[in-house]
Amino acid sequence: MQNFMETTLNYIEENLKAEITPDELAEMASYSTGHFCRLFANAMGSTVASYITKRRLDHALAQISSGRKAIGVVLEYGFDTYAGFYKAFVKMYGCSPKKYLSIYKKSEVIMLSEKQLQTILANWDIPQGLKIEDVSTKHWETGQIHWQMWKIGDDLFLKTNERSIMVRNIRIAKAIAKEGLASEFLPIPTKEGNDFVDGENIFLLTKKVGEPVIDRPLSTEVLAAMEFNDSRIKYAFKLGQAIAKLHRAMLTVQDDVQPWEGNLYQQGKDAIPAIQQQLTGIPAEFFADYENFEPLHDKLPKQLIHGNLCGDTAVYENGTIVGFKGYETYNISFPRIYDITWGAGEINTRPTMEEYFHTLSQMLKGYDSVSPLTPEEKQSVYYVICATYLKGHSYHAEMAGAEDLVERGDSALAFLAENKEMFQKLV
Repeated sequence: MQNFMETTLNYIEENLKAEITPDELAEMASYSTGHFCRLFANAMGSTVASYITKRRLDHALAQISSGRKAIGVVLEYGFDTYAGFYKAFVKMYGCSPKKYLSIYKKSEVIMLSEKQLQTILANWDIPQGLKIEDVSTKHWETGQIHWQMWKIGDDLFLKTNERSIMVRNIRIAKAIAKEGLASEFLPIPTKEGNDFVDGENIFLLTKKVGEPVIDRPLSTEVLAAMEFNDSRIKYAFKLGQAIAKLHRAMLTVQDDVQPWEGNLYQQGKDAIPAIQQQLTGIPAEFFADYENFEPLHDKLPKQLIHGNLCGDTAVYENGTIVGFKGYETYNISFPRIYDITWGAGEINTRPTMEEYFHTLSQMLKGYDSVSPLTPEEKQSVYYVICATYLKGHSYHAEMAGAEDLVERGDSALAFLAENKEMFQKLV
């Protein structure tokens, strides 16, 4: 873990009884607040506020269980009443403090034999003796185990993780299901009708969700299987419709999952000084014009979004976009059209800006047909694209081996600077 993150976590642990703000932590790390919050979320899989709340809950519960009077403890950790502490605990962990203490211990990576896994699987009404394969995933930045997961047979997956993470993702999965979309975290009920097996560790059983829309690059075979007549345009329209449904679902749960409120305009602005030094060919007028985004940004609908829509996170079955994967990696409240502008650049391996333009146009139209875009969103599309590439340049510049991504972003910014009018006519 990066040194600044270790320092941050130690500071949080030592000051849980005091007020801690993202601004304060960012200043200690010598980053802007927005950039610090992104780094923190990527490293910890949680917003700053949610992480602090969780650590306060954990410390308070530990002291209460040791015999201290509950009301005194919860007041020390910033909760106004025990009822407030109780409500926050249930929201975070999906059970009461008493139940948590009686059956659950915080789990690290666990080692299980096939016999032990078969015993766990007996809690579900599925054939016994299915082949078991460890397919655990690692966080792409930290390299730490992200989800412990076993493939069961051909299309089932047994998963375990920290309770708060599982509760969050099950909430989102159920909301997405109400919109008719599939999710890799929608639980298969146990024989007793529960979402997961609840013990010293908790286990969730889910079903495989479709096939990735893009196998990078988008192949004729995939398009033909989707019955789209080799048309990226028709695919993009359907994807826009699906994203609108995804957003509608996420809006219903965002208060429970406490997303970090990012500022897209500021993230783009923060990247400009370094880009101006590196890309001398882009006219100063382009960067000056970006300031017109600020008043529009303040009026954009913002909510919990997916955050990383790309070809392998959208999935299809029988020619239809059926759902999304990967939303568990991000927890951010952003302008909702960000998912569209980002996704349009990811459905091909290396799209030209002309291809990007046509794809984005159809995605916006598809989205608008399900969830109408506001006048401010339509006016802001160009600036959201600019912000997306500006902040992307800043992010990729810090990644080892990402030179091709930086070069791609440079070309995109140059194209945007020369073709503002073209993009303003998208919607």
